[in-house]
Formats: sequence, structure tokens, C-alpha cells
Amino acid sequence: MPKKALLIVDFQNDFCPKGSLAVKDADKIVPVVNKYISKFNSKGYTIFASADWHPADSKHFDKNGGLWPVHCVAKTKGAEFHPELNILKSVIILYKGTLAEEDGYSAVTAKDENKKELKRLLMDKGIDEVYVCGLATDYCVKSSVLDLIKEGFKVFLLIDAVKAVNLKANDGENAIKEMSESGVVIIKKDEIDI
Repeated sequence: MPKKALLIVDFQNDFCPKGSLAVKDADKIVPVVNKYISKFNSKGYTIFASADWHPADSKHFDKNGGLWPVHCVAKTKGAEFHPELNILKSVIILYKGTLAEEDGYSAVTAKDENKKELKRLLMDKGIDEVYVCGLATDYCVKSSVLDLIKEGFKVFLLIDAVKAVNLKANDGENAIKEMSESGVVIIKKDEIDI
């Protein structure tokens, strides 16, 4: 029987309404993400939560030549998880984008407090199926999903628990199409069988 894990991507204050890089309606999916957390936790599956954890001088920021406004600077309120997100003590937190020259879109190279990358943690635990939700569909969720597939994991996108930035109107839809063509299985909570 395959071993499963839940990956919650970047559900941080700066990506939620009133944040510096807000994803429209991100807060509306908090109850859905919490249901997934509860479901995976009740089965004893491993749960990971990635977090952008940028230094103030990150090249990722527009003021330093990057694409984005300043967001999720390490140890700031904006980098904290959404206050209503049920981050249990057992959730393994992964940090990404921690170096000034690193964008850190994908959670696959994010590291836990012991500097172990997600890929290594999954392999060490014998996990072969990863269920992904969070923010944002068209950037960090997409990068994480595509990298997980490249690394040989079976990946499920929890479609009712993601939201897109949509810099261009169809970015979210296009990201879902790209992930689907790469082999991700798209499901929602009433279809999940774990």
C-alpha cells in the first residue's frame, strides 16, 4: 500500500488578503485545507507545510531586480502562516527562498530545521504519493508539483484547496493544464480515498 503525505504550499499571511502579495480569496480555502489536515492527521500520514522565508535583500524582490513586491521576509508577520490554518505540532515546516539569490518557487528543495530537503524527507519516510494544496496555483504550487513528478512521486493536486495569483487572467487555468499534462491527478475532498 502506498505511503502518502500532504504538502501545504506557502499558506502565509503575505499571500492572503491584506498581505503584500495577496492571492484573491486565498482565505476562503482555509477551511478546506484544514479538513485535509484533519483527514491526513487522523490516518497518521506525514504533513508538510512549506514557507517562503526570504532575506530582506532577496533578488526575488522587485526593488532588487526581481519580479515581486517584498513578501514573506524571514521572521516577519507576513511570513507567518495564516492564523486560522490548523498547523499541528506534528507538521514538518520547510523553508525555501532562504538565500538572496534564490527564488525558491518549488518546495522540493525546501529544507526542514535540520537542513534536510523535502525530496530526502519523502524518500527517508518511504512516501510515494504526495497530495498538494496551497498558494499559489500558478507559481509555487505548480513548481512543486512539476518537480515532485520529475522526482518520480505520484502527485495529486487538491483542486478545491488551491488559488492562483493570475498576473494574467488565465495563469491559474494554464498552470492546472500544464500540471495535468505532466501527470498530476486532480481531485477534490469528496473524491479522495486515503
